[in-house]
Amino acid sequence: MEQLKKDYTKAELSQQDRAMLDYVAKITRDATAVSPRDHERLRDAGFDDTGILQITLIASWFNYINRVADALGVGREPAAASTPAGASL
Repeated sequence: MEQLKKDYTKAELSQQDRAMLDYVAKITRDATAVSPRDHERLRDAGFDDTGILQITLIASWFNYINRVADALGVGREPAAASTPAGASL
């Protein structure tokens, strides 16, 4: 588990888990870079179209929620999340 936290690419994973995490990492870095070849890699690892859709939706949702939280300063120290004088969220 620790290796997953540090660098999943160095962890001992099944082919299916590796394919899924590579795809999720790509979505997170640049979703516009995802191509049909990425979906074929997932199929080759044993995922069907429903599984690919579920992976995509879950990863995208987490990315979205994290960006919203980051933009609003959720979970940051008060100094890092300060707003201009008189402003409120």
